Amino acid sequence: MRETCVPTGVKLKDTGFGYALSLIGGKYKMIIMYWLSENKVVRFNELKRCIGTISFKTLSIMLKELEADGLIIRKEFPQVPPKVEYSLSERGLSLIPLLNMMCEWGEKNSSPALEAVQR
Repeated sequence: MRETCVPTGVKLKDTGFGYALSLIGGKYKMIIMYWLSENKVVRFNELKRCIGTISFKTLSIMLKELEADGLIIRKEFPQVPPKVEYSLSERGLSLIPLLNMMCEWGEKNSSPALEAVQR
């Protein structure tokens, strides 16, 4: 068993941990993946409404990066007006247990949960 994700003398970017962070790091990528996991197939504007605080440009960039990394699937329908749907790929789905663990950790360690433990 590995003692650490980032061994001494190894750059973070050269580790599996660094690679995973490069794929899902940033303010919105995990949120996008969460909404796709909850809704299975989502159109651009629907995703924008779900997230709320993201600009159209930023959402477009994040979706392109997630698609380039093989985490989401972009399906374009040849019609007018254009219709595009996004869903998680198998590779993207494999990250959902990690997101669920982060959610559980957040619920256990949020302020109200900590206050209950400290009493």
